[in-house]
Amino acid sequence: MFAALGATPAAARAATGGAGGAGGAGGAGLAGSAEGAGRAARPARGVTLRARPASVSLGRRTVSTWAYGESLPGPRIEATAGGIVRARLVNDLPAPTTVHWHGIRIDPRMDGAPGYTQQATRPGGTFDYVFEVPDPGTYFYHSHVGMQNDRGLYGPLIVEDPREPLGYDEEFTVVLDDWLDGISGTPDDALRRLNASTEHDDTLRSDLLGGVVGELVHPYHLVNGRTPDAPAVFTSRPGRLVRFRMINAAADTPFRVALGGHRIAITHTDGFPCRPVTVDTFLIGMGERYDFLVRLGPGAFPLVAEAEGKRARAFAVVRTTKIAATPNRNVRLPELDGRILTYADLEARGSDELPRPARRVTVTLGMRPSGNEWTMNDRLANDPMRLRVERGETIRIVLDNQSPMWHPMHLHGHTFQLRGTGWGGPRKDTVNIKPRERLNIDVKADNPGEWMFHCHNLYHQEQGMMGTFGYGPPPAGVGHGGHGGQGGRGGQDARGGRGRDAGHAGHGGDGGRGASRPDKPAERADSRRHRRKPKR
Repeated sequence: MFAALGATPAAARAATGGAGGAGGAGGAGLAGSAEGAGRAARPARGVTLRARPASVSLGRRTVSTWAYGESLPGPRIEATAGGIVRARLVNDLPAPTTVHWHGIRIDPRMDGAPGYTQQATRPGGTFDYVFEVPDPGTYFYHSHVGMQNDRGLYGPLIVEDPREPLGYDEEFTVVLDDWLDGISGTPDDALRRLNASTEHDDTLRSDLLGGVVGELVHPYHLVNGRTPDAPAVFTSRPGRLVRFRMINAAADTPFRVALGGHRIAITHTDGFPCRPVTVDTFLIGMGERYDFLVRLGPGAFPLVAEAEGKRARAFAVVRTTKIAATPNRNVRLPELDGRILTYADLEARGSDELPRPARRVTVTLGMRPSGNEWTMNDRLANDPMRLRVERGETIRIVLDNQSPMWHPMHLHGHTFQLRGTGWGGPRKDTVNIKPRERLNIDVKADNPGEWMFHCHNLYHQEQGMMGTFGYGPPPAGVGHGGHGGQGGRGGQDARGGRGRDAGHAGHGGDGGRGASRPDKPAERADSRRHRRKPKR
């Protein structure tokens, strides 16, 4: 199948024009890496993530923001499945912060969820994150405090498979984002404006997502920290089979993605492999990740991520020959109107199937009459819904979206299997659900702790759409009073129990000291080189 992924005849006729792009893949060492199957985990030094105010270039414009260093995204962190990540957070910000390792089945003490698994690290403090990464795949890390993720506090985390079954020549990591910080105020300013309003912009619509698609119009949409007028450039050679790892780190924007003149084969979703399916385009919601393979033709091709329903786009260039003209950043790709991936197309491998669930529980997603409060089982984050599970069981969560907007729902510390698309539905940790839609997700309770379960539209999350997924009776002192809030009143247990003192002082708590460090090596690489993977 992958041999058939050559460039289409339309590739040679792709519209061109405009200035040449910036060299490299953009961001901090995002040229990617690929190594041969059977590579053993290697010792590596740890990474320091220094969160601080910074001036960051987006290409032709420099903005003041908060970031991990001087560029966007933050440093690419690599590990091998079964290896150890060691990352020291140094907080040079004027506010508390954490790091959440999105999609990783992690020790709960390392999850970066303030008030649930740790206290936020105070200004001037440090926290040592040390954890095993059990599963290969494409992940990312980001702050989980307030609106910080809508600044520059995010970066890719790539976990390589020591027995990688795919044979490809090289890989690129692509991080998508929507951007307003330092241009039209701050994300906190935007949230305050939304909280003061009871209306939504009905012009931001998508039939694919069932109606209104987002809360905000962002000034820029980025690929690896760069705007379309100074795009990231991914350089390869004709005929190479290339793996793209795509991450949507945006706060409010889903993207429809296509590569001009090419069809692509989806191979992974949210880190887990699926049976490959060939499409022209796919939709990626906030927090989702997709990997795809493509055999590149000769030329320079537009990699377009349309901001779904927003009449804007992120844009990059994939170049395999030096003499080809740079594609026009405004070109309308026919692939964007072609065969689009659906969840029904995705099947997990047999070894990734979960057992049939023993019981089911419904989580209803809603909106309060005010229009700016989003609920789970009619509860807000300061008095959160709590799904109680027992270790070892598999449960079915029926997501019932009774709100007027779509939501990308994300569960910490676990993956789930999407059902209703056939028994072999995909394994994921983030799923998009449209208005008036019901989706079944099966979860195996195999990682005890108290875990966040929330919408990954950052503005919906901050306006209340966050609950908990917890093992056994509620522990004291766990809840969520909002990011920087005043403390919850205790979560309502799904089995009728009530958590005593299950409050949370908000994502702005006291500094944590970090957990003890295992005597195992960390994994890190900020490689700017492509490393070859032998074809099979």
